[in-house]
Amino acid sequence: MLKLTAREKSELLGEGFVTVILLLLLNLSLLILLNEFIRSNPGLERGIFQIKESITIGPNNYRVWSYQNFFIIFMMFVDIWVVYWRLMRRFKQMQLRHIISELHYIANGHFDHRIPFTLKGDHQRVVDSVNALVDSVIESMDEERKIEQSKDELITNVSHDLRTPLTSIIGYLGLIENKQYKTKDDVLKYTHTAFLKAEQMKSMVDDLFEYTKVRQSTTKMTFNEISVESMLEQLSASFELEAKKKQIEISVKSTPKSLKIEADAEKLGRLFNDLITNALKYANGGRHIYLEAEKKGDQVIFKVSNDGEQIPEKSISHLFERFYRVESSRSKATGGTGLGLAIAQSIVELHHGKIHAESSKKLTSFIIELPLKQTKSNKQQNGK
Repeated sequence: MLKLTAREKSELLGEGFVTVILLLLLNLSLLILLNEFIRSNPGLERGIFQIKESITIGPNNYRVWSYQNFFIIFMMFVDIWVVYWRLMRRFKQMQLRHIISELHYIANGHFDHRIPFTLKGDHQRVVDSVNALVDSVIESMDEERKIEQSKDELITNVSHDLRTPLTSIIGYLGLIENKQYKTKDDVLKYTHTAFLKAEQMKSMVDDLFEYTKVRQSTTKMTFNEISVESMLEQLSASFELEAKKKQIEISVKSTPKSLKIEADAEKLGRLFNDLITNALKYANGGRHIYLEAEKKGDQVIFKVSNDGEQIPEKSISHLFERFYRVESSRSKATGGTGLGLAIAQSIVELHHGKIHAESSKKLTSFIIELPLKQTKSNKQQNGK
């Protein structure tokens, strides 16, 4: 509840006292005028006298009515209402002053402060709206800071990751430029190394471009009906040669076989392409990659699993962060940019789905939940 200051209480008391005095004077004036008016009209005065004589109470015919008594009682109720109305009006003005004072306090930089008191009626709705607005503004400011920090981190990480291969390219080309080689084989060795580093840079730039593209709120999606089993079979076939080199078998399972999903074929292909590439790169000691899809209600549950090395439990919750690499096997030595899973997560979100990872000694799985059909509102959100 709002607590009034001593000064405000004095204001209310003074307001009430002045109002009562003014009303008493007004009542007295009206009573005098009324008496004068009645006395100046003999017919009216006789009529009032007859009414007075006709209204009696008790066996003794006690007369209690007079127009003065009636007037005084009527004005008393009117006066009480006027005093209450004026005091409530002044009290609400004081409430508004307190609300404005709290707003000035918040506006002066005390963003963790909220209006602490509770009121009634419209003023309480104002208090609730102000507190909700401040919460919304603070949330927006925090989100803005996070976005700025995220942009800075992105630039820092990209600059750091691009500097290493760029330094190598400049170094090896510098050796050739300064003729610091002995044989033609040395030149070929230097140019080949520079070429590999340039390809690594291109991969980083491509991944960065793809990441920024799928993170944009204006990213347009082209939703079409896709046969799940056919898509997974095509993906399996495209990685067959690379899998054979590593002695890994890729198997596909769809339940039911006729399962279809409404999705963006290009982006969904990129999603599973990244997950299968990850499995081939990091499934040390693994011999199988499982591509599975199952219908559950109005959802399709995809699983991309491998029986390779387990991901440490402490790393599971960080897998989808930009530039995050798990220690040991998941390092820069594999050539990854650290953006693949972040891109995968963004593609899943564009399809209004969810993705998470599970890992045990037997199996590491990336589990994706996607809706069978995209709703009209979902399509509108994606700019279609």
